[in-house]
Amino acid sequence: MILRHFPSALCRAALLAIGISGLTGCVHYQARPLVPEKTAAALAARSLNDDGLRRFLAQNLGHEPDPWPLALWNFEMLSWVAFYYQPSLEVARAQWSVARAAVQTAAARPNPTLSLTPGYDTNSSGTSPWFPSINLDFLLETAGKRDHRTTIERLTAESARLDVLSAAWQVRSELRRALIEVSALDRRQALLREQVGLGRQTVTLLEQRVQAGLAAAPEISSTQMILLKAEAAAADVERQAPLARNRVAQILGVPLAALDGIRLDDMLAAPGPFLSADEVAVARRLALQSRADVLAALARYEASQAALQWEVARQYPDLHLGPGYQYDLGENKWSLALTFELPLFNRNEGPLAEAEARRRAAAAEFIVVQARAVAEIDGAAAAQTAAAGQLAHLRRLQEELEKQSTFMDARLTAGEADRLESQNAKIELNLGRLALLDAEAGTLAAAGQLEDALQIPLGNLPAAVALSSGVNQSHLP
Repeated sequence: MILRHFPSALCRAALLAIGISGLTGCVHYQARPLVPEKTAAALAARSLNDDGLRRFLAQNLGHEPDPWPLALWNFEMLSWVAFYYQPSLEVARAQWSVARAAVQTAAARPNPTLSLTPGYDTNSSGTSPWFPSINLDFLLETAGKRDHRTTIERLTAESARLDVLSAAWQVRSELRRALIEVSALDRRQALLREQVGLGRQTVTLLEQRVQAGLAAAPEISSTQMILLKAEAAAADVERQAPLARNRVAQILGVPLAALDGIRLDDMLAAPGPFLSADEVAVARRLALQSRADVLAALARYEASQAALQWEVARQYPDLHLGPGYQYDLGENKWSLALTFELPLFNRNEGPLAEAEARRRAAAAEFIVVQARAVAEIDGAAAAQTAAAGQLAHLRRLQEELEKQSTFMDARLTAGEADRLESQNAKIELNLGRLALLDAEAGTLAAAGQLEDALQIPLGNLPAAVALSSGVNQSHLP
């Protein structure tokens, strides 16, 4: 065999290099097909009694939820349920995971390359006709390129992490609105049922008056029209109630059946705190430094700066170190090659200009995000002030209606007023309660809107302000 003349030292070196490359820890591909039937079954099986959910709550609350399963779920507990199940958050977390993996990729050192070149001299009459060679090529990155590249991906991963927080705030905001709607519909349903009962009683009294010749028929028609409107409103609420509950289930990421037998806390029982103008000003300053979207835009700007530094570093050529060995017709020859790019025709001016432009764009984006945050906070603060003013006015009006109704009942008892006057006073009182209910729901929604704009739970605002000397994200969901 002609291989018997092949130099044994070179054979051993080649086999060693191939063996090392084969023994390195390789990750093998594993197929993970998605089966729609199984994923659909898993979604349908989600519940608020899940043991994994219980462990998740215990981990984030710092204590076991007791009793379990919970019979009454409030907004904060349901927020954690949404953070556990909501598919949109899973997407955001997956994107964050991809960004973290990119950091590992950027930090990896380049592998050397191995070149094996066999050669054979058919005219040789010497010791061996073979003149094979083996060469290695090591890439030596200069000017800290690897560090700059890693910094870019690390800041990109930080932006992705903050995007998860932004998504969590979005889910929390949608959940609050849905729960306010459920609570308002439950109360509105009870008030409209009472209104329908009062309307029917009034129509009956008017019919009796018409039969007695004490009232005209048109009076009945107008009252019947009011009754029909109340019945239509009650029927509309009956239709909306299950839809609102389904909206809650959708935001939580569970099937509607998971809410069967579950009591949802009355959101209107505890209206949100009202912030004064001074408190809003302090909170605005804190929010402009701590909102997740603001910090994400800042991370993207810092990544653009790191990208510019990387392009500056790329002006300096990398080195390729290439040790080599050749067995040349019985002689052992060693070599060491040093290779680098000659920057004769360009010094990376184009990519540098692009990186500078991207940094300017990132800076402009950061200003846009901050400006949008200011507009959202100011708009939410104005909405809360307007809602609070309307609520105070309707409460005063409600007090007057209650006094009037009590007065009419007293006159009815004393024989100074008839039953129809008392019924009309009760109808007016109930209409006032409906208007007050809308105002209470609007005020609570305005407080939630301000909380979302600040991205600080209003109940935690004093503690957040106390920590305002340093940006802290621990108050975010």
